[in-house]
Amino acid sequence: MKVSTRGEYGVRAMVALAKHAGDRPVSIGVISRESAVPYAYLEQLIVPLRKAGLVESKRGAHGGYTLARAADEIRVGEVYRAMEGPVAPMDCVSENLADQTCPLIPGCQTRPVWIKVRDSIIDAIDSITLADLLEGPPAEESSRVPVAARAS
Repeated sequence: MKVSTRGEYGVRAMVALAKHAGDRPVSIGVISRESAVPYAYLEQLIVPLRKAGLVESKRGAHGGYTLARAADEIRVGEVYRAMEGPVAPMDCVSENLADQTCPLIPGCQTRPVWIKVRDSIIDAIDSITLADLLEGPPAEESSRVPVAARAS
């Protein structure tokens, strides 16, 4: 499963916003600069984040955006789902049961693999908060060697 730029940029924007938690509202220009998300694209991404209850907006001269909750209460999984929809490495194992329409589901011998992949992704993104991301990666995570590199 590959995360789209929409998902990646949404998480980056939320981390940038989390850096200003407790401050006055942050302009979209500041969020754009700090997250390296193009301004015009960020304007589009803010809408689903607001609808999901993750950010709040304030109009006016000193307006902008703030987190709707504390950074330690917002999980990366919430941001991901606001940007991408339900976790679904394959339609047959989507978090949204209505998307599981494959006629091969009953008796499918490969479905357990995709369920395990989905559940691993969910466990990972739901276990990390914006506050965790502000702290930086644990030492063992930053030194991990990709599987492809180990095989050679």
